[in-house]
Amino acid sequence: MEKIIISKNLYAHPLSMNRIILIFSLSLVLAGCSASRQRRLHKNIVTIINSRQFKNQFTGYIVFDPITKDTISNYNSEKYFLPASNTKIFTLYTALQLLADRIPSIKYISQNDTLYVEGTGDPSALHPFFKDSTLLHFLKKAKNIALHLNNFDGNSFGPGWAWEDYDHYYAPERNSLPLYGNVTFISNIDSLRIIPSYFKDSIVFSTAAKKRKLHQNVFYFDSLRKDTLEVPIITYANLTKELLETATHKKIELVSEMPAGKKEVLYGILSDSLYKRMMYESDNFIAEQLLIVSSSTLNDTINSTIARDHILVNQLSNLRQPPRWVDGSGLSRYNLFTPESMMIVLQKMYAELPKDRLFSLFPAGGKKGTLIDLFKGNPKPYVFAKSGSMGNTYCLSGYLLTNSGKTLIFSFMNNHYRQSTNNIKKEMTSIFELLRDTY
Repeated sequence: MEKIIISKNLYAHPLSMNRIILIFSLSLVLAGCSASRQRRLHKNIVTIINSRQFKNQFTGYIVFDPITKDTISNYNSEKYFLPASNTKIFTLYTALQLLADRIPSIKYISQNDTLYVEGTGDPSALHPFFKDSTLLHFLKKAKNIALHLNNFDGNSFGPGWAWEDYDHYYAPERNSLPLYGNVTFISNIDSLRIIPSYFKDSIVFSTAAKKRKLHQNVFYFDSLRKDTLEVPIITYANLTKELLETATHKKIELVSEMPAGKKEVLYGILSDSLYKRMMYESDNFIAEQLLIVSSSTLNDTINSTIARDHILVNQLSNLRQPPRWVDGSGLSRYNLFTPESMMIVLQKMYAELPKDRLFSLFPAGGKKGTLIDLFKGNPKPYVFAKSGSMGNTYCLSGYLLTNSGKTLIFSFMNNHYRQSTNNIKKEMTSIFELLRDTY
């Protein structure tokens, strides 16, 4: 009945029908203009991609409007690329899906007069940057402490990591209860300072190229050096026990298993503080441990593979190009991701998180993190993205704000080039500015 009344009104007032026709015609014109604009924009971007700078390499990208669901431009977006630290975007998404507002620091059971403790992989315990003492204060209250370290079912290093990086700050070992970031901090600004002090007698003054013995926690430090040296330690159960004993001033017993019963969880620092450190500084250690912590919410046995498989089978089962995803940091050259898959994960986070919080987790062009000197806005940042760099590789994926007030999602991957990375960044800047100014 309602449709009949509307129909009569239309015939009774010819101008109403004319108005409808006019609006419909204008919408077609506007849609055509928008499509034409997108075609021109895509053509201009492809022209840059086909220029000399990108000629002798493998490049792929996708630019997507999350509101209209339009792909603005793409090129090789379904091809697989080595992502480097763009892998951390998948790690961030995993942590956001599986972890609470605060990081689970340990699991424990109190039985009689003994506190039984096992790690969750929390990377913040006694870390000099975070200065979180949650674990320390908790353990100091216990009469007797029993430490279970056999719940980590993984390797110290990720698959495909370069063995010669063992003494570099960016490649600490992975384990269930990391302490001090699994790194020794050595500085000689006013006087020699070592964190943890446990290793004060393990420092050898030397100008050797390597900063630690391959199979021993003996560290080499140039006495003339004035900045802080960070050197990964070799982790093992007795060392973890002794470091905790030194910090708590309590005797600790190592046990082979936890007693039967429900495990309680001690929560530590705010999760976002770890996410920001991982994303701003591209901290590989935090990335690796976050996947392990995420797995602790799914299983008593912790392993980054558990978290990765869970996310791919559940939240990311719709990816048209499932990644080869082997670690949390992107250190491995075994990782393979497509720009399209990267964009889909970014789109999911954009839909699920408040924009202010989401953008606060990413480096801002010209303002903070690894992008502090790149993609500068005038006066405000317009790029919020995670970079990924290693030999012959530079990738950048994230969010771009246009002058018209729109947000675009992009993933831009460059592999196998032999030229300067600065040249790649310069050409990418011209593409991003084109998107910012014309969309």
